[in-house]
Amino acid sequence: MTTKRNRLTTYILIGLVLGIVVGYVANTNFANPAGFADTMSLVTTLFLRLIKMIIAPLVFSTLVVGIAKMGDAKEVGRIGVKALGWFIIASIISLSLGLVLVNLFRPGDAMALSGAVPPIGTSSGIATSSLTLKEFITHLVPASIVEGMAKNEILQIVVFSIFFGTAAAAVGARATPLIDAVDGVAHIMLKVTGYVMNFAPIAVFAAVAGVIAKSGLGVLSTYGIFMAEFYLGIVLLWVVLILIGMAFLGPRVLRLINELKEPTILAYTCASSEAAFPKTLEGLERFGVKNRLAAFVLPIGYSFNLDGSMMYCTFAAVFIAQAYGIELDISTQLTMMLVLMLTSKGMAGVPRASLVVIAATLAQFNIPEAGLLLLLGIDHFLDMARSATNVIGNGIATAVVAKWEGDLAEPNKDPAVAPLR
Repeated sequence: MTTKRNRLTTYILIGLVLGIVVGYVANTNFANPAGFADTMSLVTTLFLRLIKMIIAPLVFSTLVVGIAKMGDAKEVGRIGVKALGWFIIASIISLSLGLVLVNLFRPGDAMALSGAVPPIGTSSGIATSSLTLKEFITHLVPASIVEGMAKNEILQIVVFSIFFGTAAAAVGARATPLIDAVDGVAHIMLKVTGYVMNFAPIAVFAAVAGVIAKSGLGVLSTYGIFMAEFYLGIVLLWVVLILIGMAFLGPRVLRLINELKEPTILAYTCASSEAAFPKTLEGLERFGVKNRLAAFVLPIGYSFNLDGSMMYCTFAAVFIAQAYGIELDISTQLTMMLVLMLTSKGMAGVPRASLVVIAATLAQFNIPEAGLLLLLGIDHFLDMARSATNVIGNGIATAVVAKWEGDLAEPNKDPAVAPLR
């Protein structure tokens, strides 16, 4: 099984390199590179839709079985409080790091001097109304679980699954046949995940080829300094998260990072944290996190613990202010960080969520929304780093909570066929 995982990782990396080459050839030689990019996007869209097809039944089945087998509502509440506590601390660290680095590097100053800043008042075309706190609270509880599953609203699925699993545990023996059936669904969905992942290298190739064909390699050189500084920030965030994880897990945290290698690469190349969810769950089980805990903490993390995305929000928002020559004092920046702490929650299911969150934040601090146009051309490449970081952050968070709960067992070689515990 390890050899098979390594082979898939190698194919994904090959797809990434081939995508860059083919995209460059299309950009420089094809009469209509944008048309080629649109064609490639169909392949990527198909793969991501296959992933989304898996998410709802996988989250529901694993979470319900896990909670039902905990058998204690107090245990569910205790684990939830520990997970949310970690998520809040990780959010503060991520947002703060973004603020420190953007003030240290000041990438917006160079953009202002280049004269490439869009005129104030230019529309970015990004809607902001769906990310208010009111809308988040309204959509926290599903009006219909069928609707929540149809729209892949992870947080709504989590809320319903918590109630359903807790009720099943309270019913006792009469619910056992149903829980066994849901357990079977969970294992089937893990097998389906394996089938879908076989298409990952093709999807990665198409995604990268399409972006390079449409934007060209020139976009990387134009924003090279900004991207280098942001990627340095991502590396520093990884180091911080791993060191914190090491404080709780010891040297085993390096084993965890190795187990998360495949979903991290998948998230990076597809620029989608969601695409890596099934493989992240498998990796955590191989590491020794019991399924009932991983299936509970990980979906919540996808709504509350997007570390890479949060660091990007503060980094990008202040960058835009710098590009327009707007100086933000420390109190304003701290207020912005608190606003982002709230508005960023639940953004996992929103397309181009980070840009939407930033757009909503800019409006509250009188920073021109047109500045988002500076980021649109390179957002895919930035999203790749954000998505990979989200996987690492949630993986470490889940493993640490498992350690706190005493649910971190010895590494499991084949979780796909092991019973949910």
